[in-house]
Amino acid sequence: MPNTEPMTQRVELATVMDRLAVDELITDYAVAVDDGDWEAYRGLFTSDGRADYRSAGGIEGDAVKVAAWLAESMRLFAMRQHLIVNRRLRFGTLEQDTGDTARMQADYINPMRLAGEEDGNADGSTAPDFVSGGRYSFGLLRTYDGWRLREVIAQEKWRRLPNPHLDPMIN
Repeated sequence: MPNTEPMTQRVELATVMDRLAVDELITDYAVAVDDGDWEAYRGLFTSDGRADYRSAGGIEGDAVKVAAWLAESMRLFAMRQHLIVNRRLRFGTLEQDTGDTARMQADYINPMRLAGEEDGNADGSTAPDFVSGGRYSFGLLRTYDGWRLREVIAQEKWRRLPNPHLDPMIN
């Protein structure tokens, strides 16, 4: 028998609004990395926020340390385009308030082109030199300033390098 009790749509609307806000935060994350906007990148994290890119040859640390490392490492690439898809979002609880925390798993594909040769490849094309894919795990927290990242873990599953002589790690 269906539930016929009166119900407000307020809770559902709040959840939809939270989903949209979290989705925007994840998109802002990808755009900050792709555009090299490291100030924006740092602003996406809580004060204790951390990122872990070790599975992709990177580092783990607080957002300030990781942003500095990314700023240096990403200079190698004239073009970056993180595509974050298949987003699975689950809201949690903090201090009995439903929805103050969230976890998102999302797949990514990341084509990048090495800098140099006037930002084209040696063969004159602008195709990516390096493509990787994997899964992100995002830990999120609702703050007074909106949703922020507490944790970003990249789990690289594969990478493709057209030139087997290229160094596969970005250090």
